[in-house]
Amino acid sequence: MARLIYSMITSLDGYAEAAEGDLGRGAEDEEVHTFIGDAFRHVGTYLYGRRMYETMVFWETAHTDPDAPPHIVQYARDWQAAEKVVYSTTLESASSGRTRIERTFDPDAVRRLKAEADSDLSVDGPNLAAQAIAAGLVDEYHLFLTTSVVGGGKRFFPDGVRLDLELVEQRAFASGLIYAHYRTR
Repeated sequence: MARLIYSMITSLDGYAEAAEGDLGRGAEDEEVHTFIGDAFRHVGTYLYGRRMYETMVFWETAHTDPDAPPHIVQYARDWQAAEKVVYSTTLESASSGRTRIERTFDPDAVRRLKAEADSDLSVDGPNLAAQAIAAGLVDEYHLFLTTSVVGGGKRFFPDGVRLDLELVEQRAFASGLIYAHYRTR
């Protein structure tokens, strides 16, 4: 059975989306970006909410920039090769290949996807991930902690949830960003 992975860049105080501005320094670093690309190359399906999809669809054409460095081109190619499922009640059509739109998040459908998939799945965005966490679907958490405290926004973990996790891997980057990989117990 494939694993469902929740991964995002998050502030030191636990926000995956800042109320004002960005999440701080660290993620734009080539070393970090290459690590993220290598770590998620095995993902065969991305589950997105509309807003996260609209951010990530950049990768559909990122490889066409003549100044794009090799790690950006590689990430774009890997992203294009994966299936994408976008959960949205408002998005009329997808602007990337290998993408389908679902109107509602159905935990049972995601369980079937996990059971039938040859490659892992990733759920991206704090709102959609909160639904997957509440349904007990998330197997692993990959946090990329920036160097900033942002004081508010959308939390990486939803309120009211208790998880007991096992640390699998950790790494500190020269940029100050810290990677922490956890597995559910």
